[in-house]
Amino acid sequence: MNEHKQSGGKTAVAGPLDGVRVLDLSSVVLGPMGTQVLADMGADVIKIEAPEGDLMRANGVVEHAGMSSIFLALNRNKRSVVLDLKDEQGAAALRALIPTCDVLVHNMRIGAIERLGFGYDAVARLRPDIVYCAAPGFGQDGPDRDKPAFDDIIQAACGFVGAASAAGAEPDYLPSLIADKTTGLAVANAVLAALFRRERHGEGQYVEVPMLETMAAFVLTEHMGGMMFPSSTAKAGYARLLEGGRKPVRTADGWISMLPYTERHWKAFFHDLGRDDLGERYQIASRRERNANIKALYGHLAELAPLRTTAQWMALCERLDIPATPIYRLEDLPGHPHLSAVGLFEESVHPAVGPIRQVRPTTRFARTPTAIRRPAPSLGEHTEEVLREAGVAPERIAALLEPIKPKPR
Repeated sequence: MNEHKQSGGKTAVAGPLDGVRVLDLSSVVLGPMGTQVLADMGADVIKIEAPEGDLMRANGVVEHAGMSSIFLALNRNKRSVVLDLKDEQGAAALRALIPTCDVLVHNMRIGAIERLGFGYDAVARLRPDIVYCAAPGFGQDGPDRDKPAFDDIIQAACGFVGAASAAGAEPDYLPSLIADKTTGLAVANAVLAALFRRERHGEGQYVEVPMLETMAAFVLTEHMGGMMFPSSTAKAGYARLLEGGRKPVRTADGWISMLPYTERHWKAFFHDLGRDDLGERYQIASRRERNANIKALYGHLAELAPLRTTAQWMALCERLDIPATPIYRLEDLPGHPHLSAVGLFEESVHPAVGPIRQVRPTTRFARTPTAIRRPAPSLGEHTEEVLREAGVAPERIAALLEPIKPKPR
């Protein structure tokens, strides 16, 4: 059984990807989200950064320069190597690393990485069985293949913003980097599938995970609607979501998400309130009629909600086995009873930042557990270590490190 040292000196069983090495040329959120999944599962992820560092080192809450809250959240379990790939020395060092790696991930535009000399064909010549995963904004078979893409642009292009404004609200973005993060998870899935193929057949391959296509498919899962059937006159979209009805409701002292859903739920809910007449009015015994009345049904629930406190509604829902939760603000989550009980938040001392609280890997493996083995790296923290492992000569490493050494004041 393989073991390794966790941050803090504890010995832990290695994760399921122990022995896999990932060369991470990605930045910002999409790529780092995907490679962190692989890192949490035990892969040795080598994060290549330009001398100025990943842009996310400065985004979010920054209490220590270059180590923002977002960067810390996306880059644990990785090693940072600084290389200027526009410089021949830096490019040569990367070429020395490639044969030691099983996977390469990037989220650059394809033209940009080709100009650097690290497109798929060039990389495959150095490591023929490499799994090479590109995550551009747009698939390379379409007219937008060379366009820049950010989360906002993809949210707007994939139908997300349009669906949210279908009921007449002004278009707006979701307050989450949903396109970046969802595509990042798709990157991790794609890499795992390609590694499985390589394990079975001994061959690597080029993998493309384009943001727009990934997110359009994600949105249309429930919103294809009438578009699913060429002869249909029905509109696109899932009416239950687009036409509203289900939403958080105000109680006597706060807000709650309360979701009677089945006939049994509604019948028990109204009976407990002494309002069996409402069950008859909305014809809850018939799923078809209940769905037809859904907006009015949940509207009536919103009218009833202020009659009791959040705690009283929670007690009722618990007793009747109706899904419900108070509304949690972001800052409430560390104190969430369930999240606290399962130890989702881990506190540690980061060597460069000091005490931090972070979210542990959420997927559990019984035999090869995930873990936070090392903290998010300082810029270039592992440059010398990683290049030495790849057999780069000490004098070449020294020459690479010289431009990025802190200058004496």
